[in-house]
Amino acid sequence: MLEIRWHGRGGQGAKTVALLLADAALSAGKNVQAFPEYGPERMGAPVQSFNRIDDGRIPMHCSIKSPDVVVVLDPTLMATVKVTAGLKPGGTLLVNTSFAPGEIKKQTGFGGRVCTVDASRISEETIGRRIPNTPMLGALAKVTGVLDFEAMMDDTRQKLAKKFAHRPEVIEGNLESMRRAAQEVKST
Repeated sequence: MLEIRWHGRGGQGAKTVALLLADAALSAGKNVQAFPEYGPERMGAPVQSFNRIDDGRIPMHCSIKSPDVVVVLDPTLMATVKVTAGLKPGGTLLVNTSFAPGEIKKQTGFGGRVCTVDASRISEETIGRRIPNTPMLGALAKVTGVLDFEAMMDDTRQKLAKKFAHRPEVIEGNLESMRRAAQEVKST
């Protein structure tokens, strides 16, 4: 089973991206869970979302304490939130930042795999707004191989087409952001 914890701020799409990943995994025949963990937070407050993905049944229904992968949508959270808490030693830390993976490795002290991609810049260039969730989904798919990339892109296109039927530029911008992040992600 692959367990993923997403760290973001309210309004950055941590809940939405966990749901998009779950939908794509479900379409690929996987068993999935996707759920947020937050209270009465407002826009900009720290939030977490979670995914579990497995070929078999997923019997547990609790928050994820020891994830295989941690995805950080907002790097400023690393100053106040211990994003690597519980991250398995051989796990993967994926951070939205312009810094190189080695710099994040030094900053966090995490000894496992560290990956970085400037998802904020990519989203600004492709979508026109700093919403890093879909580029981070593309980077996650690339670094974990959890899903076939093209199948995930097709599923995401269908989900976005329902939500943004009258705004094709939003659909194409999000898809382009995912492709670019998958190409630009760097790893230690």
